[in-house]
Amino acid sequence: MRTATLGPAERAEALAGLAERELDVLVVGAGVVGAGTALDAVTRGLSTGLVEARDWASGTSSRSSKLIHGGLRYLEMLDFALVREALKERGLLLERIAPHLVKPVPFLYPLKGKGWERLYAGSGVALYDTMSMSRGHGRGLPMHRHLSRRHALRVAPCLQKDALVGALQYYDAQMDDARYVATLVRTAAAYGAKVANRARVTGFLREGERVVGARVQDLEGGGEYEIRARQVVNATGVWTDDTQAMVGERGQFHVRSSKGIHLVVPKDRINSTTGLILRTEKSVLFVIPWGRHWIIGTTDTDWDLDKAHPAASSADIDYLLEHVNSVLAVPLTRDDVQGVYAGLRPLLAGESDATSKLSREHTVAHPVPGLVVVAGGKYTTYRVMAKDAVDEAVHGLDQRVADCVTEDIPLVGAEGYRALWNARARIAARTGLHVVRVEHLLNRYGSLAEEVLELIAADPSLAEPLPGADDYLRAEVVYAASHEGARHLDDVLTRRTRISIETFDRGTRSAREVAELMAPVLDWDKDQVEREIAHYEKRVEAERESQLQPDDLTADAARLGAPEISPG
Repeated sequence: MRTATLGPAERAEALAGLAERELDVLVVGAGVVGAGTALDAVTRGLSTGLVEARDWASGTSSRSSKLIHGGLRYLEMLDFALVREALKERGLLLERIAPHLVKPVPFLYPLKGKGWERLYAGSGVALYDTMSMSRGHGRGLPMHRHLSRRHALRVAPCLQKDALVGALQYYDAQMDDARYVATLVRTAAAYGAKVANRARVTGFLREGERVVGARVQDLEGGGEYEIRARQVVNATGVWTDDTQAMVGERGQFHVRSSKGIHLVVPKDRINSTTGLILRTEKSVLFVIPWGRHWIIGTTDTDWDLDKAHPAASSADIDYLLEHVNSVLAVPLTRDDVQGVYAGLRPLLAGESDATSKLSREHTVAHPVPGLVVVAGGKYTTYRVMAKDAVDEAVHGLDQRVADCVTEDIPLVGAEGYRALWNARARIAARTGLHVVRVEHLLNRYGSLAEEVLELIAADPSLAEPLPGADDYLRAEVVYAASHEGARHLDDVLTRRTRISIETFDRGTRSAREVAELMAPVLDWDKDQVEREIAHYEKRVEAERESQLQPDDLTADAARLGAPEISPG
């Protein structure tokens, strides 16, 4: 298998190739489900294309809680099948598919009641661990443990003494969601899928009632392509109904958007060696370790405004601060918040009015010949959703097609990762980088870190950290544009790195240097560099303004004050 490079030349080649001959499967939407579907299809031997209107994971799949988890709260709803499926997937991702990207993370659940709560919650966590082990994919994580109040306060000194009588500690897993999707896309491309971002579907091609492909506009070069395919898979998440409307048919199901917001605060603001999980009146609240930061989330509210840029209001931020401060000895304030991001969950619309009660299970349908729709689900079970979508597409192909093999397909960067991790001190000595820098690269790129190190060997100035965001090296910016399909400044600051949520200035201090590093790779002139910086600064300004607004309507209006970026 070759390592896929997704630079400007490869994108142009992919677009031309997509229009050249009929594909077996064209996937629309490169979130985690669409990217997973492309990988599933191409590894069954099908000729496969993947197009995305904006950037990989630019919708829901870059704005999640960044957890790979079985869904402990679904046990309480007695949804054992969903939990069992998710725990199996969690194990596969940790151990086989992406050990370089998916890592264990501990959580502390404070107990507030005597006796009965420990028995009730403890039984649930014990069942969670048992279900994980019984699938044969839980051995990489420690088992849960019961803690006294004194022990819990040693593990998490940040908690108020009277906020708990004891605690349970258990393990789940986490990943950088946007990086995971970019790696999925590269893996699909490495197996032969033709992939292109900034390629928007403007309509479907029809022959009678049958869908036979899609019209795709190149938002960078300005051309339009007719891409023919024997089966088209609509994997557009919260845009499912909009995409479906292009066919002129009523969908068999509808997707509702539920907004979840997250806050990012510096590590030193919460004194704890473990993540926290807290009950709220509606759902649960997580405090999640995230490098030199904590992620606090999430909310769960209906959203029917702009889907591309969901906005966090002042009320959303106050809600999270109020709930986390109810257990913290030293409360957080607005001044502690480094970053804020909002995402939309694609929920299958049901009878319930409350989005927190809508199904997290997924559905696959074949509304018209030639078109498959996949919707719902959760990040952790993306691979199962992808398998079901391709299985459905295969029904429309008049040929024998191999079964799904993605359970045994490591993502690019996984192979050799553990050996390189064991050799990280030697790599540090060879490259002159500090071992912590090498660890950072290995945990973001796996064995592909060697490609980043090759850039540094060719230009030692790329070993320097970025100004205003010294967790990241200058080489990572060049690599994002040359190998990972980044087309705009926003792609790098928001998704290839997480600078936009990890710094108090939201990435504005790094913007100029990042744009200038991208410019030679993407052939930008000075005017385009200035446009990229100005657009990013307007985006940050609009987001800050939206976060001061009292409600969704005013926050949405403020966020829409920043226009979309154009290629020039």
